[in-house]
Amino acid sequence: MPFQAGEQLSYDIAWSSYLTAATATVTVREKRPSFDSTAYYIVAEGRPTSFVAALYQLYYKADTLLDAFTLLPQRGAIFSVEGRRTSLRAITFDHTLREAAYEVQSGTPLTRKSEARISLPPSTQDALSAIYALRALPMKTGTQVQVPVILNGELYRLNVSIGGVESVTCGLGSISAWKITPVIRAEGPNPDERELTVYLSNDARRLPVLMRAKLPIGSFTLTLREAAGTK
Repeated sequence: MPFQAGEQLSYDIAWSSYLTAATATVTVREKRPSFDSTAYYIVAEGRPTSFVAALYQLYYKADTLLDAFTLLPQRGAIFSVEGRRTSLRAITFDHTLREAAYEVQSGTPLTRKSEARISLPPSTQDALSAIYALRALPMKTGTQVQVPVILNGELYRLNVSIGGVESVTCGLGSISAWKITPVIRAEGPNPDERELTVYLSNDARRLPVLMRAKLPIGSFTLTLREAAGTK
């Protein structure tokens, strides 16, 4: 595995005209028994800078239990605070039956609002586990992989293309990195496509050193500032 328990990655997040609008940490907190198997417990947290927080309260926490043998998620959740709105969206996967239980809670305290069963294609990921699954892929220029992803109860197709190796500047200095281009396509009658760019370090760690995304609310860039607990 290119990652291990104890790995912590810290990022600066630029948004539109804000050079640093927020910071994020992604931590592999532990490797533990889970759902009759063994899983990595991975947590990502994002907070705005003090200037942005003074304008609007924001906090995001995503976590996933990633099976250590299959690299498929067992359970994933996203907790968010946006102004006065608080919500928790959780999904529990059954890859054998190819279905998942999706639950939404909101309010203070959190109260269950809805529940649903979702049919899954084989090898479906959640948004956080998909990043770690990408890190474990063999890197070869020209390789293309399709990954189903569930986000907020909706199914997306992640069409991943592996490009060449480029030099990328981040908090660790100038890094040789693989350029990965995932195109996110929503399922349904009106499919929507979004293109991302992810750079993974060209070494055994496969660190996500830079990520870019264009969304309706602006362009985001995540730049790795620090890496601790890596191999």
